[in-house]
Amino acid sequence: MITTIPVPYVDTNAAALSFTLGGPLLPALDTLYLEVPDARLELRLLGASHQAILDTPAGRLIETVACLPDRTEPLPDEWEDAGYSFRSEIRVLDPWRLRHLRTKLGSTRSALVGMFPGSPDALTALFATATADGVRWRTWHSYPQTGELAVTSTTVKVTR
Repeated sequence: MITTIPVPYVDTNAAALSFTLGGPLLPALDTLYLEVPDARLELRLLGASHQAILDTPAGRLIETVACLPDRTEPLPDEWEDAGYSFRSEIRVLDPWRLRHLRTKLGSTRSALVGMFPGSPDALTALFATATADGVRWRTWHSYPQTGELAVTSTTVKVTR
């Protein structure tokens, strides 16, 4: 699903993105809910990037990848903890591949693509899928003014 985010594009570059587990729920501009075996995943578009909330019988996980004024450390290349695995990488933004990604994910029910008004190459995209033992989501955050694409991948094993 493609949605236009009703706020101006103000993020500066991929280095401004931070990563947190836990923390407060932030106001969502749009949300996609997915039921996966033994869990419920909520993917949230924020004005500052994304938040994923996974509710399982074992508890709630909140992942935030966003440009937040009180967080200054960069995204980790990887982070693992008790069935949770996070990876990130900053790539060179290829506008042609970005348009292909937007088209592909825009027609997928398990994806949410947020477009910023006035900048067709500025987007935040989220895609999720169930795995054999949990759930996986991927995200893309583009920064056309710096030619960067921040890509993240999260895998969570759901304890039944």
